[in-house]
Amino acid sequence: MKSLMAQAPDAESPSAKIEALLVKARTRTVMQVALSPDARRVAWTEGGRILMATVNPYGDVSKTEQVVAAATSADERCRNTDPTWSPDSSSIAYFSDCASSDGQEDLYLSHLDQSPAARLTELHGYVNDPAFSPDGEKIAFLYVEGATRPANALAAEKPPAGVIGRDDVEVQRIAMVAVGGAAPAKPEFVTPESLHAFEFDWSRDSKRLAYVAATPPGENNWWTAKLYRQAIAGGTPEVVLDPVTVAGPLHGLQIAVPRWSPDGKSIAFIGGLMSDQGSTGGDIYVIPSEGKREPVNLTAGRHETAAWLQWTDKDTILYTALAGGDSQVRMLATNAHPPSSGASKGLMFQFPASIGDGRMEGSLQYTRGQFAYIKSSFSEPPEIWYARDVGAECTAPANNVNACNEFFQISHFNDDAKAFWGKTDSIEWTNEGFHIQGWLMLPADYDPAKKYPMIVEVHGGPAAAATSNWGARGSLGPAAFSALGYFVLMPNPRGSFGQGEAFVEANRKDFGYGDLRDILAGVDAVEKKYPVDGKRVGLTGWSYGGFMSMFAVTQTHRFRAAVAGAGISDWLSYYGENSIDEWMIPYFGASVYDDPAVYAKMSAVNYIKNAKTPTLAVVGDRDGECPAPQSFEFWHALKAQHVPTELVVYPNEGHGFVNPEHRRDVLDRAVEWFAKYMPAE
Repeated sequence: MKSLMAQAPDAESPSAKIEALLVKARTRTVMQVALSPDARRVAWTEGGRILMATVNPYGDVSKTEQVVAAATSADERCRNTDPTWSPDSSSIAYFSDCASSDGQEDLYLSHLDQSPAARLTELHGYVNDPAFSPDGEKIAFLYVEGATRPANALAAEKPPAGVIGRDDVEVQRIAMVAVGGAAPAKPEFVTPESLHAFEFDWSRDSKRLAYVAATPPGENNWWTAKLYRQAIAGGTPEVVLDPVTVAGPLHGLQIAVPRWSPDGKSIAFIGGLMSDQGSTGGDIYVIPSEGKREPVNLTAGRHETAAWLQWTDKDTILYTALAGGDSQVRMLATNAHPPSSGASKGLMFQFPASIGDGRMEGSLQYTRGQFAYIKSSFSEPPEIWYARDVGAECTAPANNVNACNEFFQISHFNDDAKAFWGKTDSIEWTNEGFHIQGWLMLPADYDPAKKYPMIVEVHGGPAAAATSNWGARGSLGPAAFSALGYFVLMPNPRGSFGQGEAFVEANRKDFGYGDLRDILAGVDAVEKKYPVDGKRVGLTGWSYGGFMSMFAVTQTHRFRAAVAGAGISDWLSYYGENSIDEWMIPYFGASVYDDPAVYAKMSAVNYIKNAKTPTLAVVGDRDGECPAPQSFEFWHALKAQHVPTELVVYPNEGHGFVNPEHRRDVLDRAVEWFAKYMPAE
């Protein structure tokens, strides 16, 4: 294995070319955007600062101002995040490490009067997701006291030591601080130590919380989380819904994004089959906040995947969804009869792009008929956008669903950014009765008279999707491959978001079979329409895409080279190695101890004698989701079969690599691997 230390690339090498192009595509990164409740101002985070501008109903913005930090507005060392408006729009709360020498964040409050912000808390641990109570008197947030790492499975695992499963279990709880109290203060915990909380919402009377939580350890038990309600004044948790025991299609699945109705009588949430905490997708359900009635599915049967929601009044929910490859914003009437019909007040707008406000996937800022969000696509670098609903009397024509809204780009941070990759087409095909969508990125120098190699990049999950966003990213991103003269196919096979819940659930107990056939049908569809060199088709992916890369080369010789990022080669051993085995039960139907055959059926190592494809495997040494031994197993098996292979293990990395040098090294190695084993004739 060659050294991981970066070396100066040859000026003519693919790595040097990519580096030069990355500079042109580099963007100013806006992490979060927040629209004030009166819809007059928008705030955002950029480069550790919180900036703000006034916006009028016609999208015009005033001069940008910086929200004054705790020390001084010129203090560039501070990292400020999560801007959250007070209900009366007079102030912003946010997290900042200005008072810390070790990166510890505390909660601050700025009254936007150019005076230094006030520090509200004295914290020691991981914090996230601040939210004002509707009366403006308190701020609640998620807090892991004494945390040593972020509260999610993507972060690098701590090296194992001590009594495993008992020592150093870190619990995320909902904490709260009074806005007008003595500051800085230690927060008051609302939820008990016995529950790891993931998401929460205030009731409109500011007296109760609805939240999703599970027994610790949280990163493993999210898949069995329940919906709770609790009074903040000395209340105890009360279960509203337990997916493990509920009857109907939600049984045994996951829940997320709890939202209390304005009248306090109902709680809406998203329920469905989800493979990763934070990758939310499913149908919208509503359940009474009191009593024992069953939840009602308001979007059953729709060919879309809901990602986020917000009540606009007691009878209406605003939500975002992925439909095919497009992001949609919709209004849903909750008082339709029958409720399960999911009657909609209409499609608000739709883009072949990614939209969000930085809180969670698909979340938006909405108030008084106005929206703020960050939008990007394969052809548009990320910018802040503002939209205004022109009124209920508008009827949009079928060929322009966006006609009933006005859109304004309110930032121009990245006007100079240039895409160095080729044009991207949304493509569709059918296979075995399924309608499938994917993206095809053309070579940067595309000439339809020439033939080009192609790389198929399979997304992680599997409950996720390849979506349109600015493509200048490292690791196994498609942009670099396009720049070097490859087609890049990014399919959304069965198991993906975007075609409805039945499509998401179509690969249960069938990993690597039906979804691989969908992908191969997509390769066929592309080859019929575009000049692809069928003898030079490669395969790559990360996480579930890494599994698919390992499994596919044992099932077909269609791919001439493969790069498997953080893959899974043996589901039986994986069950006992990973830190999140609870996600497997809804997909496999039982534990490995109760039904080992279904795990063996989908394990690549059991078919390793069929493998002939040169395969590079890369993984982090502290990956809890897809542990490094899985890549060791596959590498060892290929080596024993005399199949060209290489394994690269990156130090101090979890499932999501954080070291930019490591991300670039993965990309450089992948580029070299495909060039070596898929050479031009």
